[in-house]
Amino acid sequence: MRLKVLGCSGGIGPGLRTTAMLADHDVLVDAGTGVGDLAIAELACIDHVFLTHAHLDHVCCLPLLADAVGRQRAQPLMVHALAETIEALRRHLFNGQLWPDFTRLPRPGSPYLQLHEIRTGERVEIAGRGFTAIPAAHTVPAVGYWIDSGAASLVFSGDTGPNPALWEAVNAIANLRHLLIETAFCDRDCALALAARHLCPRLLRHELGMLKRPVQIHVTHLKPADRESLIREIEEAASEYRPQVLAHGQVLQF
Repeated sequence: MRLKVLGCSGGIGPGLRTTAMLADHDVLVDAGTGVGDLAIAELACIDHVFLTHAHLDHVCCLPLLADAVGRQRAQPLMVHALAETIEALRRHLFNGQLWPDFTRLPRPGSPYLQLHEIRTGERVEIAGRGFTAIPAAHTVPAVGYWIDSGAASLVFSGDTGPNPALWEAVNAIANLRHLLIETAFCDRDCALALAARHLCPRLLRHELGMLKRPVQIHVTHLKPADRESLIREIEEAASEYRPQVLAHGQVLQF
């Protein structure tokens, strides 16, 4: 299985894209600004989107994706998310004011987009691949995802602060190969990180102390203004875990 990082930044700027990852050619995990770099033909191949939560940096390209290729598709784009995330999308995004309601357009019986509720712990099977929602601890209801190719697995934490439930799920995955975990703030902003339910390098080290499996660790969601300081602090705080900073355009095989 192949996961291409379309975006992994905690903000925008030259060359930066917010969270979006393409699993093989047909499944998106989150729909941040990185989706916009795909060609129209690539966008039309996407059949499923798994959302971690409703924050704009993770969903902003979803309405644009539906609009761009809805007419080219034989079936609606299927969006999987928590009930609370779906409610936020209906109320604040696909509401006929901020954006057309493509869950009902162009015709109620044949929309461009369908919303499918998932629950934490639920696994969705797509062509032999498993996508399981796992716990996240954020300021809005949120999940991460365990993606299982059958041969190996990848876990994406989503946006999360300190989260013991994540490690219970992670440590139970026998074929785990990659762990993508966020670290948004520098240690000087640890209080802000805790309030915003994100991690800083100090908190990252504490969280990784609960990891009981060998795995390649990739750090994501760095705030652009602090990127260099964050990279240095992550290396200093968590060097024993050999973390790598996730990069735009990076491809992970598993």
